[in-house]
Amino acid sequence: MTTPDVSFEFFPPQSLEASFRLWDTVNVLAPLAPRFVSVTYGAGGTTRDLTRDAVATLHKHMGLNVAAHLTCVNATKDETLAIADSFAEAGVTELVALRGDPPKGQGAFSVHPGGFANSVDLVQALAERGKFTIRVGAYPEPHPDAADTAADVAWLKRKFQAGADEAITQFFFETDTFLRFRDACDKAGIDKPVIPGIFPIENWKGARNFALRCGTDVPAWLDDAFEKAARDGREDLLATALCTEMCSKLIAEGVETLHFYTLNRPELTRDVCHALGVAPDVTLENVA
Repeated sequence: MTTPDVSFEFFPPQSLEASFRLWDTVNVLAPLAPRFVSVTYGAGGTTRDLTRDAVATLHKHMGLNVAAHLTCVNATKDETLAIADSFAEAGVTELVALRGDPPKGQGAFSVHPGGFANSVDLVQALAERGKFTIRVGAYPEPHPDAADTAADVAWLKRKFQAGADEAITQFFFETDTFLRFRDACDKAGIDKPVIPGIFPIENWKGARNFALRCGTDVPAWLDDAFEKAARDGREDLLATALCTEMCSKLIAEGVETLHFYTLNRPELTRDVCHALGVAPDVTLENVA
């Protein structure tokens, strides 16, 4: 089996305890030599400053290739581009450009006065800066605001045409979900990388609720599997086996790169990566 390239997504810390958790997560996963690590925004841009601080710290002190999330929410075009420029000034030239979720309780996304209307406009403006590697989101199952998968594919193509370099998908629970989406992208003439987003299941109840909010299909067999595993106290073993099996199938189908949503809980992601043959680089261990 071909050993995949990997990347990891982190949350910015919002407390002292969360800061220690992020630092521990980075120390566990950095030795796996990721292509990059990304740091998210909260809904409505609520962690914008925390994201900036976390990105700068990881880039400066950990020597990691860091990609900062950037959204259209709650900021004018000038404010958003100023944030992007501040990342570049700090040496961070990789961005994950997203429309972003509305603030909690707001409901549907609405355009900020003077702000970017959507992710395509944001990508185009960033591309015109000429100094960023731009990644975007992709949805193998219909985005809550999209009519269907065909509409998602068409919108993804527009983001690539606007200047995006790569896409990272929303997570999914069945391999065929991604493979069908990849086929649809190929048929639509998309020839840039579409990277599957992998979500190791640390807690099934939490993962299930998160999936339903994101519009991700939850197969009945997963409910049954985790219910049985819980009776035997084998949830972690099941989660590791399921995630490793899905990644192995993706690799067998020609996928060369995997992006892991870690939720700042690194152990399961690390174990899956080890099972896939992603070995620690001894020169990167104990990087702190």
